Amino acid sequence: MTATTRTAVERLAPDRLFIGGEWVDARSGARLATYHPATGELVAEVAEAREEDVDAAVAAARAAFDAGPWPRLDAADRAELLWKLADAIAADADRLARLEVLDTGKPIREAQIDLRETVDAFRYYAGWATKLHGQTIPVRGAVLNYTLREPVGVVGAIIPWNFPLLMAAWKVAPALACGNAVVLKPAEQTPLTALELAALAARVGLPPGVLNVVPGYGETAGAALVRHPGVDKIAFTGSTAVGRQIGQLVAGTDKALTLELGGKAANIIFEDAALDQAVEGIVNGIYFNQGEVCCAGSRLLVQESVVDVVIEKLKDRLATLRVGDPLDKNTDVGAINSRAQLEKIEELVASGVAEGAEIYQPACQLPERGYFFRPTLFTNVAQSHRIAREEIFGPVLSVLTFRTPDEAIEKANNTEYGLSAGIWTEKGSRILEMARRLRAGVVWANTYNKFDPTSPFGGYKESGFGREGGLHGLLAYVRLEDR
Repeated sequence: MTATTRTAVERLAPDRLFIGGEWVDARSGARLATYHPATGELVAEVAEAREEDVDAAVAAARAAFDAGPWPRLDAADRAELLWKLADAIAADADRLARLEVLDTGKPIREAQIDLRETVDAFRYYAGWATKLHGQTIPVRGAVLNYTLREPVGVVGAIIPWNFPLLMAAWKVAPALACGNAVVLKPAEQTPLTALELAALAARVGLPPGVLNVVPGYGETAGAALVRHPGVDKIAFTGSTAVGRQIGQLVAGTDKALTLELGGKAANIIFEDAALDQAVEGIVNGIYFNQGEVCCAGSRLLVQESVVDVVIEKLKDRLATLRVGDPLDKNTDVGAINSRAQLEKIEELVASGVAEGAEIYQPACQLPERGYFFRPTLFTNVAQSHRIAREEIFGPVLSVLTFRTPDEAIEKANNTEYGLSAGIWTEKGSRILEMARRLRAGVVWANTYNKFDPTSPFGGYKESGFGREGGLHGLLAYVRLEDR
């Protein structure tokens, strides 16, 4: 079997843009290519959206919202369509998971988890469509005073390359449940499952213009979407640097904005923790999805009395991780998404060595082709080291130590980020106290990387603002109107 036939997968979506319910070519005729990170092989070429295409997509969304049926549809009917879309995704999950692997390089087992969570998100928000209500307020006088929750309008959703379909679901599902129209710009590296989502949405009967998909580069399509006067809200997930740029572009406009950005999470192990369980959680927290996770637990803080035991257990566990073909169900660590990301990881790891940290990598053989990097563990790390301060977005863990809970809090909070953290201890009172003092939007205790569509997710400081998931994520797509 050749590499080409091995990586082929049937696609429902044409290789064009989806605008106003139609598949259309980019007006410039430009194309962008997506490659399988595990082999470097071309997977597909699709139309590349530029400013004029974004204009057309926003116009289609604007028409769908201002004059179309979607925001005026009975909430129960919107819920039914979203549930049908969830069912369509679930029925096609195996094909979509394989396509996600080809685009991202993540292991197939992890892509299957993404698909389950994608279906969960659409089903959860389908249920909310009929439960968005305001209040009656007993004001003075013979007056009826009430509030309404109305959709914001046209939503520009910009998603990253590490969880393409799941991040689309986190934005598209609540936006549509509230009656908005969406222009979705997937990352240029991973456009395929966003286009497949559009194909499935059209198949189940979503009205034209309600969901538009415009793959393209951030500097062109993304910037055009952020600047467009016809867009009422921007929802962005990606790097902190790009998030800052978006914030500057939106400043002074009436656009609503939510940003889910980078992280440098601390996982804190106390001496009373169940160490074997903690080690499994640490491995899941940093090596899942090759560490290409905004909430990855890339800093490990270990109480001094157990640091030697924890490090030995970690080294033993790293030696068992299987790095290789992401389409193999036995693979634990797949391919890094791109050459550029691999080079960034290599540069930061080299800085760790140069600054005096001690590196450990298991002696596993990497595939000859593709963008792979060994699971990496650094000890003797100082807080001033770049590997302890900068988001690496790769399978690299830095170990620091602490003596007291106060020292652990000080070191964990000594970062510009504030997205997530983890605590490992048998003391419930310590969990509650640490969770209160940690400056992180999400804190896990005796587990890590657990998600559910019912629960809000997000951070503060340089990790962004606003929440996705749960009721809090839903309310980001409505305005409160007073009557």
